[in-house]
Amino acid sequence: MELTTSAHADTFPRDHLPPHEQWPHLDLDELRYPERLNCATELLDRTTDRLGADRPAFRTADGTVWSYGELRGHVDRIARVLTDELGVVPGNRVLLRGPTTPWLAACWLAVLKAGAVAVTVLAQQRAAELATVCEIARVRHALCDARHVDDLAAADVPGLRTVPFGGDGDDDLVRRAARQPDRFTAVDTAADDVALIAFTSGTTGRPKGCMHFHRDVLAIADTFSAHVLRPTPDDVFAGSPPLGFTFGLGGLVVFPLRAGASALLLEQAGPKQLLPAIAEHRVSVLFTAPTAYRAILDEVGAYDIGSLRRCVSAGENLPETTWQAWHERTGLRIINGIGATELLHIFISAADDAIRPGRTGLPVPGWQARVVDGSGKPVADGEPGLLAVRGPVGCRYLADPRQEEYVRDGWNLTGDTYVREPDGYFRYVARADDMIISAGYNIAGPEVEDALLRHPDVLEAAVVGRADELRGQIVAAHVVLRDGVPRSEATVALLRDFVKGELVPYKCPREIHFPDALPRTPTGKLQRYRLRMP
Repeated sequence: MELTTSAHADTFPRDHLPPHEQWPHLDLDELRYPERLNCATELLDRTTDRLGADRPAFRTADGTVWSYGELRGHVDRIARVLTDELGVVPGNRVLLRGPTTPWLAACWLAVLKAGAVAVTVLAQQRAAELATVCEIARVRHALCDARHVDDLAAADVPGLRTVPFGGDGDDDLVRRAARQPDRFTAVDTAADDVALIAFTSGTTGRPKGCMHFHRDVLAIADTFSAHVLRPTPDDVFAGSPPLGFTFGLGGLVVFPLRAGASALLLEQAGPKQLLPAIAEHRVSVLFTAPTAYRAILDEVGAYDIGSLRRCVSAGENLPETTWQAWHERTGLRIINGIGATELLHIFISAADDAIRPGRTGLPVPGWQARVVDGSGKPVADGEPGLLAVRGPVGCRYLADPRQEEYVRDGWNLTGDTYVREPDGYFRYVARADDMIISAGYNIAGPEVEDALLRHPDVLEAAVVGRADELRGQIVAAHVVLRDGVPRSEATVALLRDFVKGELVPYKCPREIHFPDALPRTPTGKLQRYRLRMP
């Protein structure tokens, strides 16, 4: 595929794309984007022109509301600071860091309007992690929430110029922007110019930078959001994933802006904050992880969540028990989905009457999926194998040899073990590296977790394989119990007997541990590798 003429003066992003022969096959026929495209203009200016500048765009917990017109003014002023004062040129990478606020989202849009490349990281990431990201992406500019500049300074990135926002200094980005005109002509980027570099939130190993084009940002809205989520301009989006996580970027910025809706951006969005926020701000579309849905089950009856009409779950597998419990308590059907940083957002899902509890769903319109063996050949329906996906967005690692592992024969291999059932639905089995092989039996940890979660005393469960001289591996369960349940041998025996009543005996955990909490990344993903450590 020939790339169009780039608008980037700094050619680092395009120069470090993988070789074309390592790209996945891309299905773009149905979307048909023009060759010149700036996704920030499409998301913000086109939506404002279409639906009006007075519509609410971003809301905050304290009741602040930015209209689309106000958001466009802030974005354009920041873009002028970037280009006129800071010397940012198209193609430069700009690091964005802070909690989920309208200012962080405005900075993201401004970077794209300026033709630069957004590298959004998590506010929780520490100096060593930030230094690695800046090294890989060769970052020299950063916009950082004033409350989170210390770790960035401690990263000691050579040549990095950091401008804080939300502080009280004269150098603060918000003050500088206020002195600029409120109109900026967006850079005429190519649809296949790199717009963002999203770093994988993996549980171990050197992070991988995933490069996504301007057209990719629109493609996730025009596939999953348009066909599965189906938002309206009157929707209010909210959720827990931060903007440094592509699940949050899509659900809290891209999807609502593409639809002309608004988003409630919460700095604190843990389970304790979600229910009050939904009730107070009449949230209608919720994005969060399975753990959060389970954590708020006991409190859901205390709040008026009648405004909710869409609940989306991704980030890790949604246990059927959690889906059923949420449906029983609320009457709402969670839209399960699987996505990946490499593919930007969700590519298998289902909504409404198409939902099958315990199944991820069907390929989102515009996407294809199949289950293959180790050599890349499709396996029969009902047989487990590796999930292979392709669509309008594909994996393009930034100068990383692992590109050849992720993309094979034009398909993206997500690293998940799946079963395609005869009716075409895809069922999650495990991460490919999480299959437990014990005495010759293949045991999927999530299946055992789901069984444990059906016990009323279990809040969370994680199951991994532990090396065993006799069996190769044994099933080891790490269980967070409800308050007041004793962490005793009697409880171990009770849970083992319960699992034996749910699954064949060889899948029963031989070890059960009771930690205070399960180790997770800042994005909420379970760190299974830490549970495997001796």
